[in-house]
Amino acid sequence: MKILAIDDQKLVLIPLENRLQELGYEVLTETNALKGIELYDTFHPDLVIVDMNMPTISGMEIVQHIRNQKGDKTPIMILSGNTDDEMIVKGFDLGVNDYMKKPLSLNEVCARVKRLIGVPRTETVAHKETVMIQQRCVGVVIPCYNEAERLLSKEFTDFVDRNSGYRLCFVNDGSKDTTLEVLHNLQKGREDFITVYNCEKNGGKAEAVRLGMLHMAQQEDLDYIGFLDADLSTDLADFDDLVSTIENSNFKIVSGSRISRMGANITKESARKIISMTINLIIRTILAMNFKDTQCGAKIFHKDVIQLAFDKKFITKWLFDVEIFMRMRKHFGLDKAKAMMCEKPLKRWIHADGSKLSMKDSIKIIGQLGQIAWSYRGKKSIPKNTSLTVI
Repeated sequence: MKILAIDDQKLVLIPLENRLQELGYEVLTETNALKGIELYDTFHPDLVIVDMNMPTISGMEIVQHIRNQKGDKTPIMILSGNTDDEMIVKGFDLGVNDYMKKPLSLNEVCARVKRLIGVPRTETVAHKETVMIQQRCVGVVIPCYNEAERLLSKEFTDFVDRNSGYRLCFVNDGSKDTTLEVLHNLQKGREDFITVYNCEKNGGKAEAVRLGMLHMAQQEDLDYIGFLDADLSTDLADFDDLVSTIENSNFKIVSGSRISRMGANITKESARKIISMTINLIIRTILAMNFKDTQCGAKIFHKDVIQLAFDKKFITKWLFDVEIFMRMRKHFGLDKAKAMMCEKPLKRWIHADGSKLSMKDSIKIIGQLGQIAWSYRGKKSIPKNTSLTVI
């Protein structure tokens, strides 16, 4: 039994193809919709699985090609994030056999495939773990400097195994230990989902994140790109919540926030907390935005602001987050920039032992804030008491 799957996002197709092949189906996949039509005409599949929203031609046009131009009754299954009722009704009117809305479980997809075309004789035991097919693809940059001893490799691999649509990019920032070796071992067998970007010389977290973000921006199938600390002080589940927020809003940047609140597990060292509060007060004054926490190491960006935020080198070692917000403000103006960004409180944040930021570094930050204020100064007047969206 032959299946043709067409979706412009490779990260969605890979787990789908692997699972269907394990079940005994012969599977071809294609990210280019026009080439997908050509494959249909030559492959003669028993089932077509197609996404609705693609850049060249839509899934609906592929359905029309099969039903109207070819006059074929080959079963067609739609997997799409498009939940417009009119579109769904139109699909069924054209003869679509099934319409599944992303995100959804890969197990459910396989069950519906079996219902439509049956089960190959070579079927293996079904997988019990739940793998989710998402409606968006996300890149995550993780800067690493001497992380060999504390990198939580299994948490990262388990996450990409369960969640399609994620590509992790570990940036080795000139580590002096065996971090690079650990990262390459982490990548083995998951090369489509894990990238290792190696910087031979240590350039600091700001430069490691910047280079990683620009590298991931070259991947055409990613909708959003963010960064996360290697120690997972913010865990991947919380990061996925940030992605859901930007995905279902008009925000261009969603920043995690370590605001203490009921039901959240937020811990900090007391001395660091006092210094952080002082620094945050200065940052809010410089930005003229009511940010609660600019320095949280978990942020997600819409792809179309990556170049603006990361194209030029940052002038400070630790405060590149503030510089990003300053670049947005300077480019769009305060009011528009403020409407494009929001903070989302995290459910969990734990201060991890081995942090590279010392108390001495924290004190130096005050001087760096002055450097930022001077470097990004503008001629426009800055309104007072402006607030930022907090979700």
